[in-house]
Amino acid sequence: MQVFDRKLIRARRERASIDAGAHDFLYREVALMLADRLLDINRGFPLALELGARQDILSKALTGKGGIKMLVAADAAAGMVRNQIFPVVADEELLPFRENAFDAVFSNLSLHWVNDLPGALIQVRRVLKPDGVFLAALFGGETLKELRLAMMEAELDVFGGMSPRISPFIDLRDMGALLQRAGFALPVVDFETLRVSYPDVNALMRDLKGMGETNAISARIRQGGSRRFFKKVLDFYPKDEDGRITATFEVVYLNGWSPHESQQKPLKPGAAEFRLAQVLGTDE
Repeated sequence: MQVFDRKLIRARRERASIDAGAHDFLYREVALMLADRLLDINRGFPLALELGARQDILSKALTGKGGIKMLVAADAAAGMVRNQIFPVVADEELLPFRENAFDAVFSNLSLHWVNDLPGALIQVRRVLKPDGVFLAALFGGETLKELRLAMMEAELDVFGGMSPRISPFIDLRDMGALLQRAGFALPVVDFETLRVSYPDVNALMRDLKGMGETNAISARIRQGGSRRFFKKVLDFYPKDEDGRITATFEVVYLNGWSPHESQQKPLKPGAAEFRLAQVLGTDE
């Protein structure tokens, strides 16, 4: 099922790569968070892969961390990897790498545009060496909730119906199961909520366009909205007492490992030495 127009996504990322530095604050913030998570792992990952590269943002954040000696940067848009030392033009939906190739795979705010996320995760696990690590961040379901609601209300008011105008983002609660389904061991999922203040909706839309994050749903309305519709969006979007707006970005962090016999394994049912009621000091 082709939820997203991958050709359009690639074209928009190419366009965004021309002036990426003017709209990259989210990617830089999240790249630092991913790099911090790598510091918690006491081992090295000499050969690593970045999926959905944003030029050199993540590579700079990872410098000196995780024992990385070579970082292969892959993106469907050639402009996004032009500053990398080891660039590869490749789509996240079809990885051109052999099995057991990398010690680590990273992805910074890219996988939310993949049509078959379970399939993409399976490919990631296959290119990892046994006991290799996967660290990724992608936008979660609460992202742009204010804009989504304002557009829904504006469409109902102007057109009497609704159409898909903002990408559907995956629910946080589904991610652990998806990692397990893809064959990852020791899956961990957590999130953080970033709220960004803008002077108005137009400033938010300019940022989304500059990031290459505007609507790329295959079933989207091809023609632009009317002036009346966009005016209604401005009216319905909640504002603070100074007339500014807030945009919510929910960032979901994924951590999984390629299976290896040395990894911790869950105990068999009934193998615990103490009952939970004893630990909690209560009755069963």
